[in-house]
Amino acid sequence: MYVDLIEIDFNSDEAIYMQLRNQIILGIATSRIHNGDTLPSVRQLADLIGINMHTVNKAYSVLKQEGIVSIDRRKGAVISIDTNKLFAIEELREDLKVALAKGCCKRITREEVHRLIDEIYEEYEV
Repeated sequence: MYVDLIEIDFNSDEAIYMQLRNQIILGIATSRIHNGDTLPSVRQLADLIGINMHTVNKAYSVLKQEGIVSIDRRKGAVISIDTNKLFAIEELREDLKVALAKGCCKRITREEVHRLIDEIYEEYEV
């Protein structure tokens, strides 16, 4: 299941652990991964996608810090989304500040940003 979901670009400048983190978040947003699902063990996922175990562990650690997964000794990494909406909004605000600043540097208009957000948001089930 997760091999089809995760697409790692080994030629990308983006760190592999961040690509993995992003792919898991996108899987949740598009309802391919659900709250309560158990992710493969670090070793299993590393073997499945051909990356180092430490890379998977780092991705899982970041997801844990972000309130996306919890780590259980018996079950491993479990999707366990922290529903603290106020914290999530503030976190999103910080992420958007940088993304929008980059867009402004590239002369992307407010209208183009709104169209892009609407287009992307339609892909997710909320």
